[in-house]
Amino acid sequence: MSWIITLLVGALCGWLASLVMRTDAQQGAVANILIGIVGSVLAQLLFGNLLHLGGDIAGNGFNIMSIVWGVVGSVVLIALLKALRVLR
Repeated sequence: MSWIITLLVGALCGWLASLVMRTDAQQGAVANILIGIVGSVLAQLLFGNLLHLGGDIAGNGFNIMSIVWGVVGSVVLIALLKALRVLR
């Protein structure tokens, strides 16, 4: 059941991050899920100590802080991908 929660929270985080970064029209549902999950893991790596103050990454439960940190990590990931695309 936890993988279903991971997919749902990842999709929500990826979708919200794509709205923030204005890339929603360029991405599909699968890209949103992947960006949300990878973004949550990225947030865990970058902000690991801060996560214990307000929650955990996606997959460890469905709470507001997991969504917030997942969106933060997903926004960072989209910004990195945009920067790499500009450098090409």
